[in-house]
Amino acid sequence: MKIYTRTGDKGRTSTYSGKRLPKDDQIFSALGAVDTLSSMLGLSRVHCKQDNVSRDLHTIQCNLQDIGSVIATPSEGATSEQLGRVRFCEGHTSRLERKIDEYTGQLPPLTNFILPSGSECSAQLHVARTFARSAERSVVPLLHHHGGDIEAVFTYLNRLSDYLFTAARYCSQQEGVQEEIYTSQPNGN
Repeated sequence: MKIYTRTGDKGRTSTYSGKRLPKDDQIFSALGAVDTLSSMLGLSRVHCKQDNVSRDLHTIQCNLQDIGSVIATPSEGATSEQLGRVRFCEGHTSRLERKIDEYTGQLPPLTNFILPSGSECSAQLHVARTFARSAERSVVPLLHHHGGDIEAVFTYLNRLSDYLFTAARYCSQQEGVQEEIYTSQPNGN
């Protein structure tokens, strides 16, 4: 099987249901944002020294593949069989919440804003968090007309950025790297 099809060379491509749309459609913007996020998580895994977080990130990348399937299958024009193949379970969000609670229980309470930094893995996770927020924003326009499990996808992406923030803090703590506290800087005078 060839990786290229030449069917998108004129600026149009297909959803899972076969509907042809321009490549700048909101569906493909959201798919691109989720793909970018998954790639960033892959890079974060390379730098992650905590096996539990690395396993989490692997699971999250698999969930993002499922999310891509949901996004690529708007209910309008999709068959019930197609929609049945691209389900996204709200239980994935519950799992993220349990992990957030688990890691938070091992961290000092936040009393100030922190700067995105820390260990190499932590810094990568903070960058991934910004990509999660971008992916979340890209799904917002789909909430109004997409159908399917798009609301569960949106909730997951919202919680994912919280997970990534917490995991970044956790990785820094596990590696003995101090969090950098935000301090207002004096005027440049």
